[in-house]
Amino acid sequence: MSRISTLAGAVTCALALVTGSAVAASAAPIDLAPGAAAEAKVAAVNWTPCNPDPSKPDPGIYDCAVYPVPLDYDNPSGEKIGIAMMRRRASDPSKRIGSLFLNPGGPGGSGYLWATTTRFGTEVQSRFDLVGFDPRGVARSNPLKCFKTQEDADAVNGRMVGVPVTKAEINETLDADQDYTDACSKNAGPLIEHMSTINVVRDLDRMRRAVGDSQLNFAGFSYGTLIGATYAGMYPNKVRTIIVDGNVDPNLRLHDGLEYDRQRAGGFELALDEFLKRCQAAGAPRCAFGEGDTRAKFDQLRDHLRTSPVTLPNGSQVTLSTFTSEVASALYSQAKLAPLAKSLQATYQLVQKPAANTLMAPKATVSDDDANILAVNAPRALREAPVDSEYTADDSYMGVNCQDKPYPSNDRVFPNVAKAWEKESPTFGRYQAFDAPACASWPAPARDAERFSGPWNKKTSNTVMVIGNLYDPATQYKFAQRMQQQLGNAVLVSVDSIEHCAVGRSQALNALVTRYLVDGTAPKPGQLLKPDAAIFPAA
Repeated sequence: MSRISTLAGAVTCALALVTGSAVAASAAPIDLAPGAAAEAKVAAVNWTPCNPDPSKPDPGIYDCAVYPVPLDYDNPSGEKIGIAMMRRRASDPSKRIGSLFLNPGGPGGSGYLWATTTRFGTEVQSRFDLVGFDPRGVARSNPLKCFKTQEDADAVNGRMVGVPVTKAEINETLDADQDYTDACSKNAGPLIEHMSTINVVRDLDRMRRAVGDSQLNFAGFSYGTLIGATYAGMYPNKVRTIIVDGNVDPNLRLHDGLEYDRQRAGGFELALDEFLKRCQAAGAPRCAFGEGDTRAKFDQLRDHLRTSPVTLPNGSQVTLSTFTSEVASALYSQAKLAPLAKSLQATYQLVQKPAANTLMAPKATVSDDDANILAVNAPRALREAPVDSEYTADDSYMGVNCQDKPYPSNDRVFPNVAKAWEKESPTFGRYQAFDAPACASWPAPARDAERFSGPWNKKTSNTVMVIGNLYDPATQYKFAQRMQQQLGNAVLVSVDSIEHCAVGRSQALNALVTRYLVDGTAPKPGQLLKPDAAIFPAA
């Protein structure tokens, strides 16, 4: 399967480009809150009631809108694109503080339905309108599309190998990457030149003004932390509360894409190693993979898959690519770690069957079916993509990354990069190295794009809340430390967890989040919290 795969969900409509005349008809300009008189007026959001889940009764608390923004901010009166927005109205309007904008990351993650999130407590939901939105080029917001049909996409993406090892796999993957960028150049249109994070932040500030807030309240997760940090750098006096959880290293990401990705691979390795250590400490049956030397067993299984796939009883195969993508995906969520242990044990037992006389009866109960999940490529990110087109995915992941992150222009350097990285990151080095070869030939690369690349140290009007898990795989903990250090006014709260992002996973953390959002009280620095749930709970 493609390394650029997506998970599409059902929605009711797709978005198209809207014209300047449509903007004028959508809503009248609004006056902003006192103290914001110097800001240019923008059209108010034209909210209409909507139901995020038509299979259930309409709760009557949600509104939706398509908000027009300039395609090109150098030509603000020119062509417009629509940003899909959904809000959950504050349950206590008499005490409403404002809007809390949300972004789940990606890049390319759909934030539209995040208006329905339960990550925040009832006090936050009573005092804020929760506003989810799909950033430009994502899902409902004029999705960036490199293909006309799914058949065209599959013909290219199906030739890509997630973790290519042989010369033939590498060459075919790089050739497919070139065909992919050729398709993007042909089909994506002018939006492809305006996908960098600086444009997303301009859209966000426009939406902030459009809902009538004099300052921004924002919670960004993963890539969403770059949105938050960029906003703090561009509009430091407009910050009321910004939460950044699962942090990127902004300076490194915007200045050296390769080195950033190398360190990301190291973060996955750190999380994997901690998972294996905690699994062995818990032992079987609490951790199904916990009998014996978990590190040695894992390495043996991974190295076996490098040359020989494992055929499962149902006929599907666990390959090095499916194995690596699913292990990486499981590390994103603490709730997936115990099931991952079962899958690893089941696959390990299948590999060991020829030498069954040397294998003791396992203490943990697993079946061959537990291995099935490792035979499927994990989707890159959750996207509730429109389904009423022949090609239902979008290509915003590469659209943003290739504009934000500088990469070499010669894609033939990536095989050598992979060989070097897997020496220090044996499970994820090669996997991460082949995430970005398409950026070498991207039609609108970072070197030609308008980008915000710092400085990040502007002193914001209020403190930014930085949250980092000690064993975050996708954005390792030292990224959170660097985020706090790079920002001009920020405090770091840490959580001892193997997971990507932390809000909603710890009552102690959510208490701090609530007081920060509602009262503006920044947490005390140096706090180390625990998640509510155990990875391998006692029976």
